[in-house]
Amino acid sequence: MRVRVSRRKTFQDTAIPELIKLLSLKGCIVSIDAIGCQKAIVKQIIEQEADYIIALKKNQKNLYNQVEAIFKNAVISKYKEYKHTEYRFVDESHGRTVTRYYSVLNNVGHLVDPNNEWANLNSIGKVDTLRIANGEVKLESRYYILSVNRNAEFFGNSIRSHWQIENCLHWVLDVQFHEDDSRIRKDNAPANFAVLRHIAHSLLTHEKSLNTGVSNKRKKAGWDDKYLLNVLNI
Repeated sequence: MRVRVSRRKTFQDTAIPELIKLLSLKGCIVSIDAIGCQKAIVKQIIEQEADYIIALKKNQKNLYNQVEAIFKNAVISKYKEYKHTEYRFVDESHGRTVTRYYSVLNNVGHLVDPNNEWANLNSIGKVDTLRIANGEVKLESRYYILSVNRNAEFFGNSIRSHWQIENCLHWVLDVQFHEDDSRIRKDNAPANFAVLRHIAHSLLTHEKSLNTGVSNKRKKAGWDDKYLLNVLNI
């Protein structure tokens, strides 16, 4: 298999939709961080009969500013004429306290995206994170777009689950693929190889003929072409 990444489009515009096509997503909720905030990615998820929760990035200026403005207006109006829910989660560990305030506005797709450019955009979410550690206080906010019409508790649980999986996967990629030792730094190459490692990890995990860990499966695939074909045909 040969993969070509065009210089005319960013990696996330082209590769992530193609990766999503390989997955069985019907009935699932796909959560992606800000790299996945692309119309093509959202469209592909909906076409595969799934839903999404996707973080916004500030370089999506129109969408980001629109979501931010709607939340500000909702607060000023005390959520009059908005379907609004809130949820708070407190995490105390290692001498620090992290409090996350989750807010969701449902049925606002027509306000955020009047031209229907973002497939099935229904709700918007906000996470305000307050961190207190060693006497220092830090507050940050993040915004999300959602195709699901669910409350803030569901939204909060989904976001936390996303990062729990992400953090666990990062540990696996570091230990078994030595990702943190990689010297690949130029242009889109780090993002390209990160996705390739994710694909490799997923394929090796689902390959069941060899009763051993991912690291050993990876080594075997490197010197046994027959086994490599088994992995690639998962």
